[in-house]
Amino acid sequence: MTNSTSTPSGARAGRREWTALAVLMLPLLLVSMDVSVLYFAIPSISADLEPTGTQQLWIFDIYAFVLAGLLMTMGSLGDRIGHRRLLLVGAAAFGTASLAAAYANSAEMLIAARAVLGIGGATLMPSTMALLRTMFTDPGQRAKAIGLWSGVMTAGIALGSVMSGVLVEYFWWGSVFLVNLPAMALLLILGPALLPESRNATPGRFDRLSVPLSMAAVLPVVYGLKEIPSEGWNVRYVVSITVGLLFAALFVHRQRTAASPMIDPALFRGRGFAPSVALNLVSAFGIMGSAYFTTQYLQSVLDKSALEAALWALLPSVPIGAAAPVATALVQKGVNRASVVTAGFAIAAGGFALLAFAGTDSMWLVLASCGVLAVGGVIVMSQIMDLAMGTAPVERAGTASSLMETGAEFGGALGMAVLGSIGTAVYRHDMPASAPDVARETLGGALAVADRVPGLATVAREAFTNGMQGAAIAGAVLLAGAAVLAAVTLRRVELHTPQEASEPEKVPA
Repeated sequence: MTNSTSTPSGARAGRREWTALAVLMLPLLLVSMDVSVLYFAIPSISADLEPTGTQQLWIFDIYAFVLAGLLMTMGSLGDRIGHRRLLLVGAAAFGTASLAAAYANSAEMLIAARAVLGIGGATLMPSTMALLRTMFTDPGQRAKAIGLWSGVMTAGIALGSVMSGVLVEYFWWGSVFLVNLPAMALLLILGPALLPESRNATPGRFDRLSVPLSMAAVLPVVYGLKEIPSEGWNVRYVVSITVGLLFAALFVHRQRTAASPMIDPALFRGRGFAPSVALNLVSAFGIMGSAYFTTQYLQSVLDKSALEAALWALLPSVPIGAAAPVATALVQKGVNRASVVTAGFAIAAGGFALLAFAGTDSMWLVLASCGVLAVGGVIVMSQIMDLAMGTAPVERAGTASSLMETGAEFGGALGMAVLGSIGTAVYRHDMPASAPDVARETLGGALAVADRVPGLATVAREAFTNGMQGAAIAGAVLLAGAAVLAAVTLRRVELHTPQEASEPEKVPA
């Protein structure tokens, strides 16, 4: 399937395609930033809109929930109606919702706007990767482009919180949404001229039943996993995860039996795709699981302000930019991809191992461990994404990308739940029985009442650090195991060449 504006199969992309990639990176950066952009804006929003506690949680979480729930739907829809078309519709929705969020005059309006932002984000993420797959058919160039995609995606999450802190410091809270408008306008203006259209020539009927089934599978599991670190293994969250898993089983059954499934099971028969989804999930597990502790460590253990903590947290992001290109260069020079992915997991495990030695005054060690872990994670994610997209046929690029991104959402939530639970268990074990109940629950609770109990703050910070060490040991063991798994499962994986994959339908530019 080729398009008059796309790069012919196997041909090297030129200036047009690289310019188009730069345009695609802007919305991708903003979509990833929106996950964390409210970290510093919430206090100002609370003072202005006076939301209830439940409304405040929904203002913060609704974006990620909608995004995760609709990724598979939007990836499959893009394969059917065209990824450029879906991208432009999503950009218009994202820009409009950003404007509505910036000038929201009630909590309900802001929640609704954030939900629409999630819908727009769910169209943008798989579409950018699918179009990247269409534009870069040369394997070497595609690997470099995917490396850039992975780096931008990872950096956006870190930049979001810092940007919100700076904007709220000098402007009003709505400015954190208005920054989306120029990038979306640029995409809408340049996208039709620079981006090729691509879609499946014979997609079959769209399976509408799979849409609610996929959302019912994803949302309860993500919700339960996100709440467990702070609330514990509450029956409500266990039931939520169980319900989601039951719907996941129904969703899988539907994909196996439907005449035209949303997710074609044939994708998983391609050598390398299933291992890529699993290993990408594990990589996200490590990155997000560590972030749960390190952000709290900087603020609550080292007593940094929120903005100071966010600025310090940018330091580990510096080496990320070089990680993916170096990994790609090694693979292109003949180093086995399995060895590179294995090394990435080993590096990330080393980051966790460093974190296990942190004390209550170890900022530089913690930042170094975060940097090492992030470098290893980006090496893995860039190579695994390239492997998955190279294995998947071009006409299913949106579906393949959405599966990888949904797996990363699950992995991140699972990492926070599992490692967060380990850290919380150690914290509660190390806190003295005589401490107030609220202090035994969380470090934040202990610091809130520390002025009434001499020495409580010191004990609580030590207990939290011990919990972080325990979680880091568990993370190191898991990622070391993933390194072995990668070495075994990827050793004999062979990528389909671009010539073997079907080409996108010819669509006028």
